[in-house]
Amino acid sequence: MSESAETRLKRLRMRSMRRGIKEMDLILVAFADAELADLGAAEVDLYDRLLGENDHDLYQWVSGQVQTPAPYGPLIARIAARANGIVKPEP
Repeated sequence: MSESAETRLKRLRMRSMRRGIKEMDLILVAFADAELADLGAAEVDLYDRLLGENDHDLYQWVSGQVQTPAPYGPLIARIAARANGIVKPEP
């Protein structure tokens, strides 16, 4: 039995808020709440893969400390745009 789109989005949101480090919980759940429902199927697949990455790597990508691997670049840029105040002070 395959997972419905609605169930998949709920699962991804839950995985976004149940991370290893609190900063990534805050960053990813904010992104999931704001944009997950608007992602296309390929972007949802990519986000699902992204959630399998190590939290410390994700945080470094989002905060710009380390260059993001190519397949995740545009997605990380969207996530980072919502991370003001979490990874850097708000302007």
